[in-house]
Amino acid sequence: MKVEDIKSLFLDYKETSLYGRYITNNHISSLLKEIGVKASVEVIGKSVLNDSIYGLKIGNGNKRILMWSQMHGNESTTTKAIFDLLNTLLNEKSDVEYILEACTLYIIPILNPDGAKAYTRINANKVDLNRDAQDLSQPESKVLRDAFKRFKPHFCYNLHGQRTIFSAGTSNKPATVSFLAPAQDKECAITPNRKIAMEVIGVMNTALQKVIPKQVGVYDDAFNLNCVGDTFQSENVPTILFEAGHYYNDYNREQTREYIYVSLLESLDYISKNVIEGNNYECYLQIPENDKCFYDIIIRNAKNGTNGEIVDIGILYQEKLVNGVVNFIPKIEKIEKLSGFYGHKEFDANELGVFDEDDLLVKAGYENVFVILNNEKISLLVK
Repeated sequence: MKVEDIKSLFLDYKETSLYGRYITNNHISSLLKEIGVKASVEVIGKSVLNDSIYGLKIGNGNKRILMWSQMHGNESTTTKAIFDLLNTLLNEKSDVEYILEACTLYIIPILNPDGAKAYTRINANKVDLNRDAQDLSQPESKVLRDAFKRFKPHFCYNLHGQRTIFSAGTSNKPATVSFLAPAQDKECAITPNRKIAMEVIGVMNTALQKVIPKQVGVYDDAFNLNCVGDTFQSENVPTILFEAGHYYNDYNREQTREYIYVSLLESLDYISKNVIEGNNYECYLQIPENDKCFYDIIIRNAKNGTNGEIVDIGILYQEKLVNGVVNFIPKIEKIEKLSGFYGHKEFDANELGVFDEDDLLVKAGYENVFVILNNEKISLLVK
């Protein structure tokens, strides 16, 4: 598909009731009722705290694709994109009915509803579900495993979100979208089903380069069988990890949401129209590996109060849920020379001191809503 056409579909079918970073079962329950008129929606299990885990099935094609989102409860961007995608696929005017004729999709929109409600990575038992693929110690892990066994997918889409620290390679470009074709053995061999996953990722990357050039990365493929993607890949099902990352000044991940949508629709278009054997996998190998080169804010050339040397101040936002709203609290992480690092926003202290609200020099570990820089009060909050 042409990227311009996908972007146009996104504008037409974006689910406007979903916005921001805090997405829970309460936000999607009414949407699932609406979808249930056109698709199969069911409760496939319960969380630790007895909240419902939903699965929905659309399409009647022979190519089966399993997707799950919010395995980590605070990674919600892909959930928003899923509902944008569903609106598109289930509307006859979108002219993409061929996808559902070729493919059947089984989607778990929120695998970890307790984590989503608490806005945490882990579940209510404080377990990272993406490290529970072998032990299956948690009810949510068992739900996903059961769905995998029942549906017998040809492809798996493991949908996540990543922090603002990630760069595409060591460049000053953020990794706005990242992918991985997980390893399936300790040798990280490029196996036939990994090649298939790599080929699909290559197609998505080609599309994304037209809208976010040099802002796509891949993760290190170190093997860990406790991870769900590695486990499913090891069972010879081509598996793709999606990571929704940062776009400039997009802390609500609304712009990134569009790029995930582009990725999802482009990949489904490709799968629906082609027999994929992995012959075109090598383009995946050209995508730069993620690095951690970003702070949310860097204040350059600040005078250090300890010895008067000139240093940089690196600030990262801490995400905190307050009354149903995710707040971004600036916290000073590093006070040292930060050459090789970039700020999503940068200021120059011009070799002067940087002070807090009490007119004291700022210190590492402190949370500062604003700083005094060059005798000017500078807000560090997300705007």
